[in-house]
Amino acid sequence: MSVTEMNALLLKKTGRTAALAAAMGAALASAGCVSAFEPRTDAASPLAPRIQQLVGENRQYPRWADFPAASRDLPAPAAIAADVGRLESRNAALTADVARIEWTLNQDPAAFLDSVNRRIDADQMSPLTVRTPEQVEAFAEELRQRAKAPPPIDRPRPQ
Repeated sequence: MSVTEMNALLLKKTGRTAALAAAMGAALASAGCVSAFEPRTDAASPLAPRIQQLVGENRQYPRWADFPAASRDLPAPAAIAADVGRLESRNAALTADVARIEWTLNQDPAAFLDSVNRRIDADQMSPLTVRTPEQVEAFAEELRQRAKAPPPIDRPRPQ
């Protein structure tokens, strides 16, 4: 047997030993957690009787009877399959409708802006939208003044 073969054999044995040691270490570490599920109450504590009473009352909780019952009015698998089929057919129809749309979003942004502005200018503007920013701010200030609460009323104090 050559030196290389001996080293390979030694590495295989070392790898197995390391894996076994790691498994044993994990088992020992988790064994310490077992006692965490059975905590002891200090008998000298003034709350010890109440703690033991609460622990004793709730030792069996939760019980299966405390869980809600399974739903009984579920649709049949055939009804679910029919609903899925309808949704898939609607999806296919919608996809076909979207494919037929002539998308124009790849146009020149400046040309798109001009077309939008032409459509906006062609519409009648409401008198409220024709206001200047100063007029809008004055109107907003007038509304703020109208929204203020009136001064408090002097009431006679009981004597």
